[in-house]
Amino acid sequence: MSRNIIIKNDNDSTPLQCGMEALGIRFVHNEWTPNPDLLQQTLACFIRFYDCIHHPIRVLRLKRYLTRHKIPLIAWNKDAPHYLNFAIPTRKWRLYLIDKIRPFDIYATHTLIDQQRMFADLILYLPNAANIDHYHLHGDAGTVLSCLRDSTTYRYDVSFFGGMDGHRYKEDYAREDFFAALAKRLDEKGISYKFIDTCNNKMSLEDHIELIQSSRINLNFGARCEYNAPVASGLPERCYGIPACGGFLLCDKRTHARDDFTIGENWAEFDGLDNCVEQIEYWLADFDKARDLAERCHVYVMNNHTYAHRAEKMLNAVYAWHEGNRGVII
Repeated sequence: MSRNIIIKNDNDSTPLQCGMEALGIRFVHNEWTPNPDLLQQTLACFIRFYDCIHHPIRVLRLKRYLTRHKIPLIAWNKDAPHYLNFAIPTRKWRLYLIDKIRPFDIYATHTLIDQQRMFADLILYLPNAANIDHYHLHGDAGTVLSCLRDSTTYRYDVSFFGGMDGHRYKEDYAREDFFAALAKRLDEKGISYKFIDTCNNKMSLEDHIELIQSSRINLNFGARCEYNAPVASGLPERCYGIPACGGFLLCDKRTHARDDFTIGENWAEFDGLDNCVEQIEYWLADFDKARDLAERCHVYVMNNHTYAHRAEKMLNAVYAWHEGNRGVII
């Protein structure tokens, strides 16, 4: 296909965009009424999912215009299912409406938890990934991984960094309570830890990497976008970024973990506070086994779960749409 332009109606430069640019795609930003010459070279048009809620008329006009030129309208919702939290009646009504009229040709999402709302006929499971421009070993692979095999180089047994201010953000209630309870249990067992609330303690990228690589176990628990969701589903970016840095990840149980990883082979998880403590003790007791899994996970992420892989999957979906594949979940 000779078309190689994607219209992206925002100014954000994302890792997904960079991945598609590496594959020869050129981006043009903020073209809500693109001219015919531009459309002749346009492969697809991306908008933010929430533009449909905030500016539905504008989006529908764009949709009609693109349809006439046989160009798909695409949204990638990395924030799903945050829309479940909408309390304002007008927003709930608009959410219901866009679910019924399905304005997108391709709806890409990192979670399929809410299958009652699909927003398009072609649904693309497009999970988060490792942004390896930032999250990588930061050194020669052999040297770094060998260093991480030395148990004396670690400062903490367990760590986590992320939003934990439940007083300011309702989405952080569960996480704040969980880590407060976990800290008490680890104190009782003499297990060292470092839990950082990034709402009130800013961390640089260098701080992230240093903490990941100086902690025997890096935890994930919760995701803000899942407030009011029935179960934990999509994997946050840290679930790919921590392994990309060579860190050992222990994650809360998530439905899509089974789509992206293999439990015991390149994935370790816990289910609830008691099991989290049990898993921490288990992996701390066998350092070499933990590093074996961490290294397998690192290789697997780098081979399967970077934004270059997501870019390729997105473009394949766009090409499939142009070839007539417009009604499946892939």
